[in-house]
Amino acid sequence: MQILVRTHHPEAAQMRETVERRVRFAFRRLNSLVPRADIKLDDINGPRGGPDKRCQIALRTDGAGAVVVSAVAKDWRSALDEALTSAARYLLRTWRRSSTPHKQRRRDGAADAKRQRGTEDFA
Repeated sequence: MQILVRTHHPEAAQMRETVERRVRFAFRRLNSLVPRADIKLDDINGPRGGPDKRCQIALRTDGAGAVVVSAVAKDWRSALDEALTSAARYLLRTWRRSSTPHKQRRRDGAADAKRQRGTEDFA
């Protein structure tokens, strides 16, 4: 998996290795579905404080197309973990839906025969 981390904030730049490690861990079982992950870390309102750290994850996937998830939290690690959780949950749900065939409803054969003959019992 190719991981690209983009940020202009000095604190976030120091977390580059941590981000790569967390991304690899979060997608370890879905690695074959995600050939590339772009992670962008932003400080929304600068030095004013508050829950303003945003993590945006853009995944290039084979089955689900492009998946973009973002999360805002008070610190970088929380924003990253929230975004990774959301992205992994979405990919897993998409993978399960595509790999599990839909069950068809079974119809009662006797009821079908009556409908075809037009001899339904009305009670």
